Amino acid sequence: MRLTTKGRFAVTAMIDLALRETHGPVTLAGISQRQKISLSYLEQLFGKLRRFNIVESTRGPGGGYTLARPSNEVSVADIIVAVDEPLDATQCGGKGNCHTDEENHGRCMTHDLWSNLNLKMVEYLSSVTLRDLVQQQEGRGIVIQDMRPKKVKIEGAKAEKPAPVLAAKKEVAPKAPLVNSVFNLARQS
Repeated sequence: MRLTTKGRFAVTAMIDLALRETHGPVTLAGISQRQKISLSYLEQLFGKLRRFNIVESTRGPGGGYTLARPSNEVSVADIIVAVDEPLDATQCGGKGNCHTDEENHGRCMTHDLWSNLNLKMVEYLSSVTLRDLVQQQEGRGIVIQDMRPKKVKIEGAKAEKPAPVLAAKKEVAPKAPLVNSVFNLARQS
């Protein structure tokens, strides 16, 4: 079994999201920049993750993605399955029809070996949660800073709104008459 970039990128992007979501929704552009993953590829992956109820999206300014459920309830297997990554080491896709001749009953000699490996992989990836991976990153000293502008909160009494400043009317100078104006010609006659 070989995990393709689809599965690797999905897990990496989900770790990035889980590390930063305490600061609010995380943008795909930010994940793309930090993890060097194509934005359009992330959009495809997160569309699939959203359909599997792993992430939620928030639209508008300050929008982005957050986890749809707690990180300790999202396994690596959930993420990989959501993005259509096959977890199968068999040559036949688990169907048992590796050989089509009647003599071998359709299975290759190593079919059971690879089937058991599949079970162990799914078992292991199901046991590792997104929270485990986040804690592993935090243990490595990863420091996450919120780079968004801070909103200033005014303490104490209700702040008075400044009175609107009325724009001073500009004095308009009289317009110079147009020489070719029909009205000027009428006045001159």
